[in-house]
Amino acid sequence: MSISLAILWHMHQPYYHDTLKNKFMLPWVRLHATKDYLDMLLILKNFPQVKVSFNLVPSLLKQLKEYEAGITDIFFEYSLIPAEELNEEQKAFIIENFFLANWKTMVEPFPRYKELLEKRGKIYGDPLKLSKKFTSQELRDLQTLFNLVWIDPLHRQQDLFLKELQKKGANFSEEEKKLLLEKHLELIKQIIPAYKEMALSGQIELTVSPFYHPILPLIYDNYKAKECMPLVKLPQYNFQAPEDAEAQINKAVVYFEELFGFKPQGMWPSEGAVSEEIIRLISKAGIKWTATDEEILAKSINENLRTGDKLINPSILYQPYEFEEVKIFFRDRVLSDLIGFVYSNWEPQKAVNDFLKRIRNSTNSGVVSVILDGENAWEYYENDGEEFLKKLYESLQKSKDIKTVTFSEYIQENPVTKKLKKIFPGSWIGANFSIWIGHEEDNLAWDYLYKVRKDLVSFQKENPDKNLSEAWEQIYISEGSDWNWWYGDEHYTETKDVFDEIYRHNLISVYLKTGKEPPAFLYVPISKKIREIKPEVEPKGFIYPKIDGKVTGYFEWLEAGRFNLQRIGGSMHKSESLFSYFYYGFNRQSLFLRLDPKFSIKDYTDMTIQIQIIEPKRIKIIYETMVNQLAKIFIQENETWIKKDEIDSVAFDEILEIELPFNVIEIKQEENICIFIEILKNSYLIDRAPIVGFIKIHVPPPDFDKLMWF
Repeated sequence: MSISLAILWHMHQPYYHDTLKNKFMLPWVRLHATKDYLDMLLILKNFPQVKVSFNLVPSLLKQLKEYEAGITDIFFEYSLIPAEELNEEQKAFIIENFFLANWKTMVEPFPRYKELLEKRGKIYGDPLKLSKKFTSQELRDLQTLFNLVWIDPLHRQQDLFLKELQKKGANFSEEEKKLLLEKHLELIKQIIPAYKEMALSGQIELTVSPFYHPILPLIYDNYKAKECMPLVKLPQYNFQAPEDAEAQINKAVVYFEELFGFKPQGMWPSEGAVSEEIIRLISKAGIKWTATDEEILAKSINENLRTGDKLINPSILYQPYEFEEVKIFFRDRVLSDLIGFVYSNWEPQKAVNDFLKRIRNSTNSGVVSVILDGENAWEYYENDGEEFLKKLYESLQKSKDIKTVTFSEYIQENPVTKKLKKIFPGSWIGANFSIWIGHEEDNLAWDYLYKVRKDLVSFQKENPDKNLSEAWEQIYISEGSDWNWWYGDEHYTETKDVFDEIYRHNLISVYLKTGKEPPAFLYVPISKKIREIKPEVEPKGFIYPKIDGKVTGYFEWLEAGRFNLQRIGGSMHKSESLFSYFYYGFNRQSLFLRLDPKFSIKDYTDMTIQIQIIEPKRIKIIYETMVNQLAKIFIQENETWIKKDEIDSVAFDEILEIELPFNVIEIKQEENICIFIEILKNSYLIDRAPIVGFIKIHVPPPDFDKLMWF
C-alpha cells in the first residue's frame, strides 16, 4: 500500500495597479515572474513521474497579461532611464529601493552589489544626500544588479547573455541593462503558455482562487468573525455582500477558462478561509474540491488532531471529506510550514530526508496534503530553492511507497465517504480571521469599504440603466485580502503607505467612475502613522507675503510653517514628488500656502492644482496653470459642489503662492483645517503635498502674534 502525497504551490500577488496614477506601484508581479513562476515548472519537468498542483490567483494572471500588453511598474521605468540622465529624486528612489531583496541570498553573493549596499549602509539616512555620493556607473550597476538577481539562477545558468552578465559582475553598459530588462518581459510572456502546456500533459493540475483574493467568509458577512473570535472588536458597520462573494468566485472560474481553455476542478479559497456559506457558493460554481487548514477540521469535528507536532490519529487528517457535494482536503500544517519557514536553513538533502521520514512515520495510507505559498519562501533558500526542489522531486520519483497525485486524481480514484455536518469558519492562520479584522486599522478599512459600497448600491438604484461595471470592479479589487494583511500590527512592510494609498484610491475611483465626488474620509489614511503629518517648522507669527509667484524677500515667509516634502511619505512616492517644500501661514484675514517646485517652471505647464480642505468643511480650490490667473473656490453642500467664488490672489512663477481669505472659505478663528494639495495632468494624479495624509492647521486667535512674541 502506498501513501498519496498531494502538493499544492499557491501563486498569488495582490492587484498593484493604482487607478488614479494609471500605473503599477510595486514590482512584485514582474520580479516573482522572473524569479519563481516559470522555473518552478522547469524544475518539475525534469521529473515526469512527479505530479504537483499549482494554484494561480486571477489577480496575478491578470497582471501578467497586462505586463504582456505593455504596462510596466515604477521600478521598471526607473531601471530603463540611462544613469547619466537620472534626476536627484530618481537617484534617491533607486538608492532607497533597489536593495529590496534578501541580502543574504541575493545581494551578498554578488561582490559589486554587496559593495554598493555597504556604501549606502544597511541603516541609512536621507537617500537624497546619499545619492550624491554615487557615480553614474555605480547607479547603472545598481539598476542592473537589482533586476539581475531577481531572475532565477536557473535562467541565469541556461541563458548565455544572462550567464555572461552575471560573470561580468560590474561596470555594466546601458545596452546590457536594456537587454536585461527585455529578458524580464520575455520570461513573463512564457509563463501562462507553460502552465497550460504542463496542465494538458497531465503532470500538473491547475486550480484557482476567488478573483481578487478576498477573505470570502468576511465578504459574505464580516460579523461572521465573532463565531471563531468571540472577543473580537468588530467594525462599526456590518459589511454583508453575499453577491460579491459569489461574483469573486464566478469571475475567477470564467477568467481561468478564458486563459486555459478548461474549467478548474479545484479552488484554494484565499488564505484557506472557509465557512459553510462559502462552501455552498463554491459548490454552486461547479467546483469539485477545495482545501483549507487542519485546524479547521479539528474545530469542525471538535477533536484534537495533535499532541505537539505529532498526529494522534493520522487517518483523520489524511483523507478528504465532503460538505454540500464539495470534497475538502485539509493540509498538514507541520509539513507545509517546514518547507515554507524551516528547511531554508537546512542542507537540501537533509531537509528532503526529514520531510519524507515524517510522512512515512505518520502514515502508510491515505492522502497527505501539503499546501503552501509557492513563491515567497525560495528567496530564503540557497540558489532560490533549486537544489531543495530537485532533490525533493528526485526522491519522490524514486520512491516506492510515496506516490505523488493531483487532488482531482485522488478523489477520482478514491471515493469520499466521510461527510462533515458543519464547517468551522476560519482561515489557515489560527483557524480565525484575526489578521483581517479586529484591529483598529482593519476595522476602519472595513467601514470605508462598507460606506463606499453602500453609496454605489444607492447610485445603481437611482440609475438602473447606467453601466457601472468599472465601478464594481474597483469594489471587487478593494475586497482583496492583502490590504488588511498590512493594516494592524501583525505584519510589517516598508511599503505599507503604498498599500494604504492604493486601497483608498480604489475606493475613490468608485465615485469618479460614477461621476460623483469622493467623500472626505477617503482622503484620510487608514494607517495611523501616516494620517496627520507634522511640520518640520511650526508657524511663529503672522505673515504678509506678496502673492506674485516669486521669493520676494527673505523675511516674507520666515514666520511660516514648513514641510520638507522630500522627507514625507514612503519610499515608493518620493521619486514622484515635483515639489521640495510646502509652506503655510496666516494672518488675521487669510490663510497663505506656498509650494516650491524642484525643477524648471516649464515642467509644470498644463496642470491642474487642486487644494482640498476636508475639515471643518469640504472645500476645493482649483487652479489651472494654462487657463488664467484665477482660482475657483467650491464648497460642498448636501453632497453637491457649489461654486462659491473666484479669486485672483494666486500666482505661479518661480513658486506657487495663494492667499485664501477666511471669509471667502468660511472658516473661523480657532477652527482646525485639514488640508492637502493635489497636482493632476490629463485627469491623472501625478503628485500630492503632503504625499500621504493631510496637514492640520489651527486657525489662530487675533492675538496670535502677541502670544508667539511672549
